[in-house]
Amino acid sequence: MSQDTASVTREQVPAPVRKAIAALDGLNILVGKAAAWLAVPMMLSLIIEVVMRYLFRAPTIWAMDMAVILYGIHFMLGSPYCLQAGQHIRTDFFYHGWSVRKKAAADLFNYIVLFFPVHVVFLNISCNYFYRSFSQNETAVTSPWAPIIWPVKLAIPVCVFLTLLQGLSEVLKCVYRFKTRVDLWPVSETGEAVD
Repeated sequence: MSQDTASVTREQVPAPVRKAIAALDGLNILVGKAAAWLAVPMMLSLIIEVVMRYLFRAPTIWAMDMAVILYGIHFMLGSPYCLQAGQHIRTDFFYHGWSVRKKAAADLFNYIVLFFPVHVVFLNISCNYFYRSFSQNETAVTSPWAPIIWPVKLAIPVCVFLTLLQGLSEVLKCVYRFKTRVDLWPVSETGEAVD
């Protein structure tokens, strides 16, 4: 099917649904791209550590911890973007050959039966996990630097919440894939939504 046909068919989707999908996708694209920039200070802290350790024989007490903290936040905030871009790992031995409608039905089933219940429970657990860390101003006990680690733990419920929002967008897309038998929101090779 050509892009023109997909665009025309997408117009059959009610405007509030299209706007909701665009808003949810846009939020996770924005957060994912912003989180990608955390790779820069993460790499810089690793470079500083390597230079200090091997060139000056004076290792830092903070650089590795900073890299781990930034990587954790980077990974968590990038995960909902991966879902939006269709980049999560999927066992598609059978799935690849299915029709658009059959894929949509399978995806809907998985989102409703597995994805949402697990993520709702995980959101509750991660909020409590973060709250406990924040209220105690928890620090890393395995580090001589002892940085506060609640920002990393905050990234967990934020990630789960954004993933739930993206799941809602994906369910809406699945409903209209099932109804129209057309992938109205295809993803390009780069993981970007194709308009």
